[in-house]
Amino acid sequence: MAGVFPVDVGPQYEGEVIRKGDMYVEFGGPSIKNKFELVTLKGLDEVENEKIEIIGPDIKDLKEGGSFPLGMMIDVAGAKLEKDMEPVFERRIHLYANYIEGLYHMNQRDEIWVRLSKDSVSKGLNSFEAIGQILMFLYTSELDVIEKISITFVTDEKKVEELLANAREVYKARDERARGLKEDDVQEFYSCALCQSFAPTHICIATPERIANCGAISWFDGRAAYKLDPEGPVQEVKKGECLDPIRGEYSGCNELGAVKSMGTYNRVFLHSAFEHPHTSCGCFQAIWFYIPEVDAFGLVHRDFAGNTVVGVPFSTMAADTSGGRQVEGFLGLALEYLRSPKFLYADGGLRRLVWMPKEIKERYKEAIPANLYDKIATEEDVKNIDELVAFLDKVGHPWVKGEVELPV
Repeated sequence: MAGVFPVDVGPQYEGEVIRKGDMYVEFGGPSIKNKFELVTLKGLDEVENEKIEIIGPDIKDLKEGGSFPLGMMIDVAGAKLEKDMEPVFERRIHLYANYIEGLYHMNQRDEIWVRLSKDSVSKGLNSFEAIGQILMFLYTSELDVIEKISITFVTDEKKVEELLANAREVYKARDERARGLKEDDVQEFYSCALCQSFAPTHICIATPERIANCGAISWFDGRAAYKLDPEGPVQEVKKGECLDPIRGEYSGCNELGAVKSMGTYNRVFLHSAFEHPHTSCGCFQAIWFYIPEVDAFGLVHRDFAGNTVVGVPFSTMAADTSGGRQVEGFLGLALEYLRSPKFLYADGGLRRLVWMPKEIKERYKEAIPANLYDKIATEEDVKNIDELVAFLDKVGHPWVKGEVELPV
């Protein structure tokens, strides 16, 4: 495809990493507050096919080496499309964007991080027009149910901020729809292999009570993705026999893990961070980490800029957690999973949480038991382990006092 587009395009570029020294510009990432991507299903008469709109400075107009906000909105239409397919198409942005030579895409929703290499920009990938053309080509080539598609790129900071608020309402509505169904209510789960280009032995498992690590694929989304593309990266998984209802171990998930990890592991606990935890990719929204000094856990999300209570930032911890390995005591996970009744059930779940960033504590306040909320420390309360120990003793955290019993 090199003759059609300014750069080459294909799956061989999946997993390509662009280091800061090789970067022309980046969009989103930890230093940029306003960023998002959103796919919306519309009527055939509402979409101007193959239209590309750029609101704000284009790539070639931006200062080299800088970091900028970005909103990427894709509208699709087709007689056979269903509303449930929106998040499925949205997650494909990650796949297709990484097909582009010299373009690095990580994460999803309002956590995206995009980098362009100097080499590809010099070849002509210096406008969102070219990126939009490539993305539309890939969408319509691989998903023939799409009859019309248009893409809008927004780099104007105020406009991105304005549109982000609406996007978050859409994400919220999707997440709320997925709540209520139980693992016992279904015979199949869904696996997602979209992150295997960055984590070869990783396979994500979405159940009614465990959303995928990225936070973008719920059980309902998995079902829609499999219906849309039975040969695609999202596959149906027969859950098989429940071997451990507390830890969330199923024979079907064990078999899947053994095959997809090429024998690296053959047991998976969906709801425990110990012994055989679910693997972590690189697109997870947050990290659940064990703090041995208090025999409890901390939680840190991707956009937290400072050091955690154990003295290292998210980026350092992510390097040790990601890659498709089973790292006991460390889990990459989706923040929506915090609302699940099965949230790390075997380990005590939220009742064993002792530290988290204030932003996430406030955002997920309704998911935290009321008698526990004020007993969980944030970066404003403590700066290190010694201060954490003193804080937990002072407030009388139920776990530290021995008032919380693990399920048996």
